[in-house]
Amino acid sequence: MSRSKPPRWLRWTLAGAAAALLCLMFGITTAKADLSLGPHEATYAITADDELVADLGPLGTVVTDSPLPLTLGVRITVHEIPADLAAVDAASFDALAGDLDGYLQFFDTPQQTVRTVATALVWDALRGTAVAAVVLVGGAYGLRLLLGAARRRELGRVMAARTWEITAAAVVVVLVAATATASAGPEERAALPASPVFAGTALEGARITGRLAGVIDTYSGQLVDTYQANEVFYAGAREKLMAAWDARVAEQDAAAADGAEDGATASADPGAPDYVTFLVVSDLHCNTGMTPLIRDLADSLAPDVMLNAGDTTINGTSVESVCVDSFASAVPDGVPFVVSDGNHDSRLTTATELANRQVVLDGEVVEVEGVRILGDRDPLETRIGGGTVVAREETPAEAGERLRDTACEAAGEPGLGGYTGEDRVDLLLIHQPAVGDAALESGCVPFQLSGHMHTRIGPDVVGYGVRYVNASTGGASKGNTSVGPLRDTSEMTVLRFDRERRRFVDWQLVEVTPEGEAAVSERQAIPPTVPLPAEVPDEEPGDVPGAGSTPSSSPSGN
Repeated sequence: MSRSKPPRWLRWTLAGAAAALLCLMFGITTAKADLSLGPHEATYAITADDELVADLGPLGTVVTDSPLPLTLGVRITVHEIPADLAAVDAASFDALAGDLDGYLQFFDTPQQTVRTVATALVWDALRGTAVAAVVLVGGAYGLRLLLGAARRRELGRVMAARTWEITAAAVVVVLVAATATASAGPEERAALPASPVFAGTALEGARITGRLAGVIDTYSGQLVDTYQANEVFYAGAREKLMAAWDARVAEQDAAAADGAEDGATASADPGAPDYVTFLVVSDLHCNTGMTPLIRDLADSLAPDVMLNAGDTTINGTSVESVCVDSFASAVPDGVPFVVSDGNHDSRLTTATELANRQVVLDGEVVEVEGVRILGDRDPLETRIGGGTVVAREETPAEAGERLRDTACEAAGEPGLGGYTGEDRVDLLLIHQPAVGDAALESGCVPFQLSGHMHTRIGPDVVGYGVRYVNASTGGASKGNTSVGPLRDTSEMTVLRFDRERRRFVDWQLVEVTPEGEAAVSERQAIPPTVPLPAEVPDEEPGDVPGAGSTPSSSPSGN
């Protein structure tokens, strides 16, 4: 009695499903991503262990439950770890202790690290699946040509009669392959005791293996103590910040209501539609402890635009991408985040910012919420232990002259009292204040915003414009960075821009101190700019009108 053959459409459906399953399995189980873990470069790879394993080489492993679905896990191979036990000495552990700040960044934002890693692994798995599909289809097509029509018909009759056996065999192969990739069963995992040092953290329940597990337990205890102190500090500071902000908003609302009763004009209303509200941060220097505070303030303020005056990272390394991702998570949905990279940032920093859909200034004028902004990355690069070098083919002074020329070209012809071109620049956003000297002295830029100094300066009239220097939002003191509880006062600034008059009208300072206290100042008026001369004499080609007669000198940057 002959066995009935399944219909042709079912055979092709089963073959396609089996091929897709094999390709998907290949893509998932071979997915890798080179990212970071704390201060270290690390390679992440998907496994079928249902565990997240951080491989520290001869130091041992840290094992915890996998965040991935099904029975998938992740193996993290941490680089820059001694290659063998003979290389592990007191100096090695001293170096590890020096990385506490870097590990603290990971503990501060573990969910951000997980999101970044998951996204990278998913994309690599999709690429692997696509490659496997291309190879499989190409191989099948090549085999088809080699066999010829007659042989294909003969094999087709044989395989059609054994459709169910072939399908079952494919399923068994997949299950066996998945089982073979798992390195430890439930009994072995259950035998590992959870490390007590991770209690109360995002890694609670993690187990430490290896010959040096006791030493790592001790070292991890130092990290967790630092982490817990950090959590206590920023939780308290966050509460104080929101209390100070809410109190100031209540005062402003009461003042606005009193003004309305007295017949004040609508322009006094802080919610007037002709105002653009900016929230300014600068010199974050990877202090991700400030991320929740920035997020809370941004959510309460609901700014139209957020501005970053640079130095988001410390050394611009790939391991600091998690810092950029963390700060990006503090930006409300739909709010533009405009960045002028600083001397501690790098092209890698820029790439991560662009991946987060931030507007990174590159020497061209951009319009955001009706405000025309000019800026560029800093011409210098500073690396801890490596000093400062010129990173581009121009000095800071030459960069300033180039930005001045761009602004003056956009400003059009000077008229009575100032430039009247419709494309004139409203804001020059750069990292180092001194780079903006030429633009302010030309009269082509009415307002400049900078960072870099780690101390607030202004707003002051400089040349024919106004300069404001924002202090470090990361709480970094001059010449130093801050990860962990603040070493210096963290500052953010709220600026308001009048669309109709095309000028910044007031500023408001938001501070968090190293003692965990917070304060929000009253709104303060931006000083008016100095009018350009009524008559501008003819000048030589290349000269800028008014550049030789500025009413005040500019402070120098460091």
